[in-house]
Amino acid sequence: MDWGSIFYLGVTFGLFAIFVGIVIRTYSKKRSNKLEEPKYRMLDDD
Repeated sequence: MDWGSIFYLGVTFGLFAIFVGIVIRTYSKKRSNKLEEPKYRMLDDD
């Protein structure tokens, strides 16, 4: 393997790791938002 292929392999793994991190962060944020009480309700008549 030459340096070019090692570089591209590293870039590919780096982008994949960033993508997985974004997916995990989004999933955990959605899950924590479901557990919290909503701050406002659209159908409430006060």
